[in-house]
Amino acid sequence: MNVKIISAILVLALVPLASLACGFTINLPERAQPGPDVEESITVTAPVSDETRLTLSFGAGRLVLSPGAQDLVNGTATYNVEDLKPEIIKNGDSIEIKQGDFTNLPAFNGMKNEWDLQLGDAPMDLTIQAGAYDADYEFGGLALRSLTIKDGAAKVELSFSEANQIEMSVLRYETGASNVTMKGLANANFSTLIFSGGAGGYTLDFSGELQRDATVNIESGFGDMNLVIPNGVNAKVTVESAAVDINHDSGWSQNGNVYSQTGEGPTLTIIVKMAAGSLSITD
Repeated sequence: MNVKIISAILVLALVPLASLACGFTINLPERAQPGPDVEESITVTAPVSDETRLTLSFGAGRLVLSPGAQDLVNGTATYNVEDLKPEIIKNGDSIEIKQGDFTNLPAFNGMKNEWDLQLGDAPMDLTIQAGAYDADYEFGGLALRSLTIKDGAAKVELSFSEANQIEMSVLRYETGASNVTMKGLANANFSTLIFSGGAGGYTLDFSGELQRDATVNIESGFGDMNLVIPNGVNAKVTVESAAVDINHDSGWSQNGNVYSQTGEGPTLTIIVKMAAGSLSITD
């Protein structure tokens, strides 16, 4: 008897649910369409203080930075989605150039988002936060006290073609599965360089003029790491990994997991920690 009563109750309960299911609809957001290109001028006046901290918060697209600004920042942003309109936020010595919330934008073809900015030579701490993007960075001749770059899946070309005008305390780069090439790093005049990456291809080129002793810490997942260290530079590379294929030029000597090159002037000390992959040490 109890079984029959329970079955009857279940049938009665399921009838209205089935009726609701037949009339239930889900309104999905319409697929966004790009609008006309908007080119907007960006100007940040030169700072009064020597303690300027500049942050660039960029989503997906293309970001180009170079020296030559008359102010702290001059340049343009080109976009075709209103939510990507850049915003300048000032808080004392801290300045941020940012754009709308990328995470809330539906994906669509034809989206355009490009920043082409020039930086002035006033002393500053520069931070770049970006997502999946392409970038071309030229920092030669600037006065960077520190440089921090954090990005996702990226394709980046970075260069110090001329010497940084002041001593840089830390150059920090954190990236995901990316292809990153950094050239002229000796010209950056850093004390410490910290590089961490996921699975990707990375080139760290220490050409330029090494003005003082410098330390480099590298951590990488599975990938290809290429260290370019010119002849004549005092350098020591310690590799802390048992699953890395290591190739080096003939000018380098090996003692266990330490590779050394004799030269003159300041010393470049590099520690490499890789999960797996290949490491090349060339000139």
